[in-house]
Amino acid sequence: MLKPVELSRLTEAVQRAEEEIHHQELEHQGKVDGTTKALSENDQIFIKDGEKCWFVKLGKVRLFESMGNYVRLHFDDQKPLVLKSLNALEDRLDSKIYFRANRKHIINLNYIDKIEPWFSGGLLATLRSPNDKPEKIEISRRQVFASKNY
Repeated sequence: MLKPVELSRLTEAVQRAEEEIHHQELEHQGKVDGTTKALSENDQIFIKDGEKCWFVKLGKVRLFESMGNYVRLHFDDQKPLVLKSLNALEDRLDSKIYFRANRKHIINLNYIDKIEPWFSGGLLATLRSPNDKPEKIEISRRQVFASKNY
């Protein structure tokens, strides 16, 4: 700082510094402009269920299944539970890859093997699974109508 210090210039410099620090803190937390940054299929997540731990690429998770206050993640031949709501996860997932099929399930579109008509205008999605036992997820009529806008 050069003397004499002008109060207006000092105040302006301090405000700019505070704004920059605040913006860097938000970026560090994964937030920009107050919104949470979406996770991509290449992001890795840490999962702990009891004594078991995994470090998994998000793209390997084929299905998120709501179980009350928990969500069961389906990847490889594993199905751990995490303490998160399905709504909170949906807000963080990339909507180009993950689709909310119904109130209980979010599916990874890359794992869909086939989709067929189901009851009352709904659809039934069959997901590929590593144990050759395909998982069948009902896509609600509401989601079918919402997805027609894409």
